[in-house]
Amino acid sequence: MASTTPSMFTNPVLKWVDARFPLTGMIKEHLTEYYTPKNFNFWYYFGSLALLVLVLQIVTGIFLTMNYKPDAAYAFGSVEYIMRDVDYGWLIRYMHSTGASMFFIVVYLHMCRGLMYGSYRKPRELLWIFGMLIYLCLMAEAFFGYLLPWGQMSFWGAQVIVNIFSAVPFIGPDLAVWIRGDYSIGDATLNRFFAFHVIALPLVLLGLVAAHILALHEVGSNNPDGIDIKKNKDPKTGIPLDGIAFHPYYTVKDIVGVVVFLMIFTAIVFFMPEMGGYFLEYNNFVPADPLKTPAHIAPVWYFTPYYSILRAIPPLFGSQFPGVIGMGGATLIFFALPWLDRGAVRSIRYRGNLYKSFFAMFIVCFIVLGYLGVKSTDVWGQFGDWSVILDTKERATWVARVMTIGYFAFFFLMPWYTKADKTKPEPARVTMH
Repeated sequence: MASTTPSMFTNPVLKWVDARFPLTGMIKEHLTEYYTPKNFNFWYYFGSLALLVLVLQIVTGIFLTMNYKPDAAYAFGSVEYIMRDVDYGWLIRYMHSTGASMFFIVVYLHMCRGLMYGSYRKPRELLWIFGMLIYLCLMAEAFFGYLLPWGQMSFWGAQVIVNIFSAVPFIGPDLAVWIRGDYSIGDATLNRFFAFHVIALPLVLLGLVAAHILALHEVGSNNPDGIDIKKNKDPKTGIPLDGIAFHPYYTVKDIVGVVVFLMIFTAIVFFMPEMGGYFLEYNNFVPADPLKTPAHIAPVWYFTPYYSILRAIPPLFGSQFPGVIGMGGATLIFFALPWLDRGAVRSIRYRGNLYKSFFAMFIVCFIVLGYLGVKSTDVWGQFGDWSVILDTKERATWVARVMTIGYFAFFFLMPWYTKADKTKPEPARVTMH
């Protein structure tokens, strides 16, 4: 059926398309007539930046696959060929590797904004769930892509992560074999990880992103005050009094964020793509050797908070399954946030000291756990003179355990402290401070 919405185009080609495809309707619904709160601040850049990095990763990934060989005998060599012989191959590879880390930085800041301003609260529960599914899919995408360079750290890091699944009772060993496709990481593993990384998961990720955006535009955007702008509408036009059209106002604003982001991104790509070993580990410039284990094996920095939780929880009857439960629970518990929060207000601006204290504790715990996961436990030997009480490894382990308790306390105690918190009254209209 032809579109009945009056066309906004004068170009005959676009008018022809508009008569057969709802182009005008989509532009109005999602851009020019999608009204957003007028008090967005710095924290609202990261949603659009996440979409930008997603596109960047897909485009650079396509060009990398043109010269990459998913074969255990040739994978490392093909990466070196891309870096040394393919025109601008080094640039594409560094853009992709840097983009992976920048993706997680942007997503973590986007999630932090959701926690600050209560963007998971009613009526945005499903929006939050879609966002968390994107986060899990992104973690899986990064995990499968981590093995592909076939360097020492990617090989042994993948070995450690896959072996974690073997701790699951009864099905663990078979599950690990199923993931690897063999009894050890080899050619079969590389091929299936390649298939997941370049085909299966990107399709799922794109579908979840589309669902996330559709859900956002259905319920409307939250704002730093945490109040619903739909409650105050112009009686004649039905437009929210505190709302402005997403385009052109926020598209222009987002361009400013994109420019700043690209300045930082290109500075990293051209001057410090390894970022001191955090974005690209030095062991990954050495071909994978199943007979030579690196001195210190750790996943990439964006997995390390959960890796620290895994190591912090002691084994039970010789099984590491409790740590696996803790690591998995640390990610899945985010899905319960809409029902754990009993606060009278959404935004941290109007919450009391209880919530602010627990939120600050959570941020500190997450950062410290990430640091402990990146560094070898020996690093703690550099601090303090209390080695007579605990040895180096025990000190780091106990710090990680305290941080793990603080991490989970933020969620498990949330029904209590959000309900008991003394909140400030929310304003009737959005504020511009």
